[in-house]
Amino acid sequence: MTEERPADAASASLWEREEEIAGVAEAIDALCADESSSGSLLLVRGEAGLGKTALLAEARRIAEARGCQVWQARGGETLKSVPFNVVRQLLQPALISLMPEEIREYLGDWFDIAGPALGVTEPGERQADPQGVCDGLVAAMSRLAKRYWPLVLLVDDAHWADQETLRWLAAFAERLDDLSVLVVVARRPGEVSGESARHLDAIAASAGHSVTDVNALTPAATAGLTRATVGQHADAAFCREVWAVTDGNPYETVELLAKVQDSALEPVEASAAELRALNRSARGRGLVARLDDLGAEARRFAWAAAILGTGISVKLVARLATMGSDEAERCAELLRSARILTAPDPAASQADAGELEFVHPLIASAVYDSIPGGWRTAMHGIAAQVVTDSGLGAAAASRHLLQVHPDDDQELVEQLREAAREHLSIGAPDAARRCLERALLEPPLPEVHAHVLYELGCATLLTAPAVTIGHLQTALGMPGLDGQARVDAVLRLSQALVHNDQLEVAVRTVEEAARHEPGVAKMRLQAVQYMWEGIYAGASTSPGRSGHLAELAATCTGRDNSERALLILRGFDAMTHGENAEEVVEVCDRALVNGRLAPGLGWTDTEWGLEILMMLASAYAYTDRLDRAESMYNEALRAYTSAGWSGGHLAIAHAYVGLGHRRRGRLGEVETSLRESLRLAERVGRGLPLYWSAICNLVDTLLARGRVEEAWEVAEQYGFAPPYPSTIVLPDPRCVRGRLLLAVGRTKDGINELEQAAKAATLRGHHNPVLVPWAVDLARALAGEDPTRAAQLASDARRQAERFGTDTAIGEALRCAAALETGQRAVRLAGQAATYLESSPCQYEHAAARVEYGIAARSVSEINRGLTLARSCGADGLVAQALEVLETSRGLR
Repeated sequence: MTEERPADAASASLWEREEEIAGVAEAIDALCADESSSGSLLLVRGEAGLGKTALLAEARRIAEARGCQVWQARGGETLKSVPFNVVRQLLQPALISLMPEEIREYLGDWFDIAGPALGVTEPGERQADPQGVCDGLVAAMSRLAKRYWPLVLLVDDAHWADQETLRWLAAFAERLDDLSVLVVVARRPGEVSGESARHLDAIAASAGHSVTDVNALTPAATAGLTRATVGQHADAAFCREVWAVTDGNPYETVELLAKVQDSALEPVEASAAELRALNRSARGRGLVARLDDLGAEARRFAWAAAILGTGISVKLVARLATMGSDEAERCAELLRSARILTAPDPAASQADAGELEFVHPLIASAVYDSIPGGWRTAMHGIAAQVVTDSGLGAAAASRHLLQVHPDDDQELVEQLREAAREHLSIGAPDAARRCLERALLEPPLPEVHAHVLYELGCATLLTAPAVTIGHLQTALGMPGLDGQARVDAVLRLSQALVHNDQLEVAVRTVEEAARHEPGVAKMRLQAVQYMWEGIYAGASTSPGRSGHLAELAATCTGRDNSERALLILRGFDAMTHGENAEEVVEVCDRALVNGRLAPGLGWTDTEWGLEILMMLASAYAYTDRLDRAESMYNEALRAYTSAGWSGGHLAIAHAYVGLGHRRRGRLGEVETSLRESLRLAERVGRGLPLYWSAICNLVDTLLARGRVEEAWEVAEQYGFAPPYPSTIVLPDPRCVRGRLLLAVGRTKDGINELEQAAKAATLRGHHNPVLVPWAVDLARALAGEDPTRAAQLASDARRQAERFGTDTAIGEALRCAAALETGQRAVRLAGQAATYLESSPCQYEHAAARVEYGIAARSVSEINRGLTLARSCGADGLVAQALEVLETSRGLR
């Protein structure tokens, strides 16, 4: 490397950065070349002071010279707890330049979801779903990118970015193949842990090979920078000592050389020994000593600026430092002259950046760390009051309140509770958790303590159910939660236990609480108990549960939501047991109000949750009332999409929309819904019941389409095998896996799996032959080796189907019976099956029955009828079977 400074370098920190600058320029040129080109992400990594910020400034200069829009943001060491801080810095300037109606137009359906997180609209009353907010921010950025092409996003100090921004940035980076945007991210290695580290790893993975590790300057580059700064007469020994004392760190080198100039030190070997002392004065304790030399007022001004961290103005610092405006102006000038504070770069600063900023984050950290503990705590307390008095709200003040020492301050407890509510309303549950955990340390008054624990449990329900369980159990063991609040806490606890795969404990918790509550509260708790028992896949439920539920539901008229819930549970229970379908429907209909869900019992109402509504819709689905079931499934999908709930709720909605398509026989549409459900479920976490719903339905659908090999690959890829979840999954996973094993030729394993399905269904009393069709599948599998038992199974399935009474159940039982017979009896049974299934809403089953009847009766017309139906369903395997019979068989009529 030569000592010549790069001709286009914008900063002394860009020495020896030609290769990195060339990479940035190449990415910008690619962005500008074609509006339809894919986007890209460049990651710049390096320790403090190595020139990451200078490289981003050069990227900005090059991009603006090429005519690009450039948006820039920066993380802050003291701002990591402020949710959406960095993404707001990026997007707010562009959004607030638009008219309000334009903002709504560009955010579209995401306005009410992402708008509060961006600070461009007030949040709604409902708690925002974090995943939905993240998706909304990705959508918003995607739309803005098209408007402002070519667009470059610069994110500096990403290691100090808030967790919510990093989650968004990781998700947005995955979309860059479809967007013409350049994102440049700079960060230090290490520094972070937990979720933030995971998001940063995902960002790095999106960058791929476009990762630049900036290194220290070589001795030759340091010599060149030294001579360019203090004069060409600087001798070699002096230059070598500059490199030695700074380790080639560009920032420290620049600061040291400024000190050399200030002190009029001759750049010769004889002066080299003084460099170490000068370097110490520019960093750490030396910087603190230099600050002390400026006087107590200037030091206090610097401390106040460090406490604020961002939006630093002389007026605001004066209020925090409790000094007059003239004195504050004098201190600001002193600190500017000492290269501790500076004016923000107009090109890179945000609208609320303030009048001042620290020259480098290293200086900001050193000043903040130098503040004595007592002073720092007191100044954070004053800062919180200043922010509150400015009308910015409790959430804005909370980052300061978190730093205040506990002092039995009940006003602070209430401020933190309010801040938590504000954080939850914009989709920042982790920020809410931090506020409530800090409130508990104050501590709250005894009569308030349980309420704070309850709120903390609610805040962590989606992100940490195991933690929620502890908080809520503690809250319920303390005085303070009475009446409705106590019932709500019990129900939240039961939800957390279910989410944590502790369904049996959830049942016992609600059952115990119901013993001590009177009237309406008791009925509500009983309904929840029956609900959890209803979705439990194990055998241990309360003795006589179904009988007790039937007796209780018989007294219900549907006058309130507790009674409506009991009616739904009774209907679902009767459906799973294979009781008369008409009676099941009659009970379910009593739970509706004018044919619709009652107020307070909607998909986004949190009092009851989605489980009970899915039970209602599924009761309709398996009693051949598919119109009603699909209407409810689609209503759930619309409700969650509109509300921005794009985590587990939306995954389940897509899975059940897929189930509706599967029952209807629209196999192509099933796959679309289920693969979207699976994509969403992967984000929430494998192994959860919602994950099983997507996988089980997908394997079942692929088998119906005749794509056996692909079904097996999906099962292997996603772990579709025992152990099964503790909750009921529709369709039954044991039956589906048994059918899969039979299809791939593992007959013995398939039979064993279906035998296990039989045992599990018998233990639960699940005798609905459509919901748990183990008997018909097992009968077919045993037809060759044990025809007697196969015939008995088919006979039992037919008896249960006739008891249940739906066309689908009877038709499927007759299909099985026909498969075990020969001659005219087989023809007659196959014909009856086709007739029943023609009246059923399940078109795939009808298509299969028609083809089977045509083959048994050797009828070309019947096979062709089945072929037409199979094609309309997307049943490729059935189509191939029908065509093969038509092409190879002789003697067909």
